[in-house]
Amino acid sequence: MKRFTTLFFLWLWCLPLQAAELVSHHLQHGTLILNTSEGSVTLTPYGEGAFEVFYEPDDVAQLPSFAIAEDASRSAGTLTTQGDKLVFSHGDLRAVISPSPVQIAYYQGERFLLAEEKGLFVHPTLRGFRFRLSESEKLLGGGQRVLGMDRRGQRLPMYNKAHYGYTTESRQMYYSLPAVFSSHNYILAFDNSASGHLDLGHNEKDVLQFEAVSGRTAYLIAAGQHYADTLSRYVEVTGHQPMVPRWALGNYASRFGYRTEAQTRKVVALFQEQQIPLDAVILDLFWFGSEVKGMMGNLDWDRQAFPEPEQMIEDFSEQGVKTILITEPFVLSTSDKWEEAVNAGALAKNLAGEVKRFDFYFGNTGLIDVFDPVAQDWFWQTYDRLLEQGVGGWWGDLGEPEVHPADTLHRLSDGRVVSADEIHNAYGHQWAKMVFERHRQARPDERPFIMMRSGFVGSQRYGMIPWTGDVSRSWGGLKPQVELSLSMGLLGLGYTHSDLGGFAGGEQFDAELYTRWLQYGVFQPVYRPHAQENIAPEPVFHDARTRDIVREFIRLRYAMLPYNYTLSYLNSQKGIPLMRPLFFAQPQNTALMDNKDSYFWGDAFLVTPVTEPGVDEVNVTLPEGVWFDYFTGKRYEGGKVITQPTSIETLPVLVKAGSFVPMVEPVLTTKDYSPDALILHYYHDPSVQQGQGLMYEDDGSTFDAVAKREYEILSFSAKQHETSLDIVLQREGFAYAGMPEQREITLTVHNWPKRPDSVTLNGQKVAIYDSYQQALAAGQGCWWDNQGLSVRFSWDHHKKTISIR
Repeated sequence: MKRFTTLFFLWLWCLPLQAAELVSHHLQHGTLILNTSEGSVTLTPYGEGAFEVFYEPDDVAQLPSFAIAEDASRSAGTLTTQGDKLVFSHGDLRAVISPSPVQIAYYQGERFLLAEEKGLFVHPTLRGFRFRLSESEKLLGGGQRVLGMDRRGQRLPMYNKAHYGYTTESRQMYYSLPAVFSSHNYILAFDNSASGHLDLGHNEKDVLQFEAVSGRTAYLIAAGQHYADTLSRYVEVTGHQPMVPRWALGNYASRFGYRTEAQTRKVVALFQEQQIPLDAVILDLFWFGSEVKGMMGNLDWDRQAFPEPEQMIEDFSEQGVKTILITEPFVLSTSDKWEEAVNAGALAKNLAGEVKRFDFYFGNTGLIDVFDPVAQDWFWQTYDRLLEQGVGGWWGDLGEPEVHPADTLHRLSDGRVVSADEIHNAYGHQWAKMVFERHRQARPDERPFIMMRSGFVGSQRYGMIPWTGDVSRSWGGLKPQVELSLSMGLLGLGYTHSDLGGFAGGEQFDAELYTRWLQYGVFQPVYRPHAQENIAPEPVFHDARTRDIVREFIRLRYAMLPYNYTLSYLNSQKGIPLMRPLFFAQPQNTALMDNKDSYFWGDAFLVTPVTEPGVDEVNVTLPEGVWFDYFTGKRYEGGKVITQPTSIETLPVLVKAGSFVPMVEPVLTTKDYSPDALILHYYHDPSVQQGQGLMYEDDGSTFDAVAKREYEILSFSAKQHETSLDIVLQREGFAYAGMPEQREITLTVHNWPKRPDSVTLNGQKVAIYDSYQQALAAGQGCWWDNQGLSVRFSWDHHKKTISIR
């Protein structure tokens, strides 16, 4: 009886104190405002298919929105009635509002999406929302977790927290997201930065409950015609990821950490000597101190270890290598900058209004209050000075923050003071915003590079590049990496990547594990081997066989620059991640939502990383269509599970028939990249009547080149006739620095069965040679071999039609 009584009172406590009744409503500039007996509710349409729903109950303090982009485009909704209900429509998204009690259900056209159960609840120590779930509904998202793709049935902590050395299970990690992507094709995100939980049918199997200790009582809902469209509409509200500089798609040298200038120079030299491409070197905390502990917050070069950093940075830059530096938001009381930070008012306060000091692994510390403009001014001085020295990018670490005592106080830009638990999950987000916006002010034409470990809904709009934290250097650490990147990409964080090779632990070098992880890295957004230094993360320090295999895969990464750069462009425009889940191709097959073993790299490639030792084949679930093994050319029919062979020299990678893949000859640094000579691959199959693709190009560095009209798009199409194939190349766009007036094209048509009878270029016959060497000597022409049919020609960017018979 006692247990029943306790549960009964807990049940009462978890309900709203009284149901809200609709009193009145009105439209204001296309936004619907409901006045209820408990306060107001505002439904604001955004973009093409999203609402912000903001409950403002009487006498409940609110925080500003962190999720909604400052430049998000508001739309205008229309209001009709349906019996006693209000129907607020925005495109094909409808909110149906019941007046007594006030509850909202959502539809896309006539298709039901979801509905509030009890809607908003607010109590002295808890606030949030409850929604009713459909019986068969799958829920993906929630941020970085290792729990399987479908998180239905889980209760997820909403508190960004480091998980050192994780492997095949993790409930709480560096980057939580109070948002889900449903199999019913909607995204629901809670615009609340406070500590809390997201209960996805765990406590009550058909109820989604978001609860937090404080924060903004608002949520976003977005829905589209298909899964990719839904994601695009969500990103219209939360913000598009700006394009990264082209060099960011190259290879990085990184470890914990390079201790001296001499060591750093030696590593860069080894990459060059061994002809392994390299575009960036990342310096961990030893750039500002010789010890792990006691130095954090120095925020300036240790001139004994790095006597001439400015010259080092300049020398690297001339070699095409960017220098990226780590910074952390902690200033230790033993650091050189402690007194300066205190006097500047840069550190968060305690309840007595003094600097909040606490101990953690690195020493006794204060925390920079990145929400306070005064603290931002002080913190930015470091970045500004380093920017003038030539530093090419920023790595923000420990930004959960890793330790964030609940009695820490932060000052917002409007002067309000809030506690740590109210804005904990937005700390990394605000830090990235500060760096991004001030970098943009200092260098308006330059694309910032900002790698951060933690953030919030919408952090992608500040150019944030997250990674999956201090993963175990083991097969168990490699296994969940696809799941982690896919889960984040579904909610806008399309550049989520792993420390290649694994970061934490490891007693001896495992060549097979290392090779498999670095092979997978070719098809993830950022290629950055990084680890504790007891085992070198750089390939230059390993045995010849490992080096040779890894070198070829890194060269492949560089050969794919035109294709990968186009993925970056598409992400910046539509929010579509570079790594894409299989269910995007077959939305009716919800079983594919559980697949965390394979993924699409763009539209063309299907990748299945090898995550176990001794593997010479993998099972791959193939979507519909025809697929070719990238390395062997073997043809597979889709719509079934296949067994794909592999070896340590290859990776299970398939290419879809009908795909165009633009490539170049690999270079040692993107500084030497040129789109003048293009290798265009088309994967032909008689069953595919039409194929298409595109390639985006600009100068590789100008911020928002699309808006400035400093770009071009090359489009490719193929049409299969009964006895011939026509391939058409066209160009549209504008001019930009370094744009070629014409290109030398080598078009390779894979799976072409025999020597053609004729090949014409805009109706003119093309000579057919017996070998590539003969065609090369002639300057242009055609040849056929076991790789397929190739045509070499010059393209002046006027429409070209290649007809093969």
